[in-house]
Amino acid sequence: MADIEQMAASVASLKEHFENHRYICSDQIATAVYLAYHLRKPILIEGPPGVGKTELAKTTSEMFELPLIRLQCYEGLDEAKAIYEWKYGKQLLYTQVLKEALDEVLAGAKGFAQSVNRLHEFGDIFFSEEFLEPRPLLKALKEEDGCVLLIDEVDKSDHEFESLLLEILSDFQVSIPEIGTVKANREPPMVFLTSNNTREISDALKRRCLHLYIPFPDVELEQRIIHARVPEVPEELRRQLVAFIHELRDLDLKKVPAISETIDWARTLLLLHTESLDADLVRDTLNVILKFQEDIENVDSELNALAAKIK
Repeated sequence: MADIEQMAASVASLKEHFENHRYICSDQIATAVYLAYHLRKPILIEGPPGVGKTELAKTTSEMFELPLIRLQCYEGLDEAKAIYEWKYGKQLLYTQVLKEALDEVLAGAKGFAQSVNRLHEFGDIFFSEEFLEPRPLLKALKEEDGCVLLIDEVDKSDHEFESLLLEILSDFQVSIPEIGTVKANREPPMVFLTSNNTREISDALKRRCLHLYIPFPDVELEQRIIHARVPEVPEELRRQLVAFIHELRDLDLKKVPAISETIDWARTLLLLHTESLDADLVRDTLNVILKFQEDIENVDSELNALAAKIK
């Protein structure tokens, strides 16, 4: 088991351990994780797609050697998929099996009221933890030694789902009507929520979280990221490809390249035994970094000028 207390002893220590796990982060990111750990507060991470929001939670899980429990959000997500549901099939099976024991259950009961009370006691057995199917949020609370809980793309869920999260984010507990309140075990989960800003997150949810915005990195930081993720790329090629990506981000595109696309492009160029960028090579591999044909066509018309800028 990793010595988490030692890793999280300072912001500088956390930043160093992140870099050892090939996640190159800013002081702001390391500080947010440091505070989240020591204050036992969730982090709401916002920013453009592909800047490392999800990867931050995954790397934290790997670094701290904690299980990663991930809940991918989508429209219509409800408590049955996110928190818990009952094992209806198992309940039905047990009901069929125990029908034969009905006479024993009602043995000695006097009158209708007493028989109904006996049946109520019998029915309550089926709404116990043995028949409960925990979903990601409840699983995270039940982890004995803690875990990293990733609630990914929370902005894709409904406002109603945000309301379901409030109790968990503030008190690390969930209320189940048939059982009562289930609280986190000895170590509460470290909670990371990510948002691509497709809609506004409610004030109630934001109040319960630390806020972290991850923008696109500057040239120097992105070069360090590429060096950490694809160390085989020659220094000059790394400089050129990052410079070209930053030129693209200044253009009016439907989707500008994210860090994940920069990494994919670096691996592509390495696979093609590239030593230096030229217009023809960029044209042949534009589909790796641009995901809309309209963007590819717009960039293609300016390719020679863009390629000249990075020489």
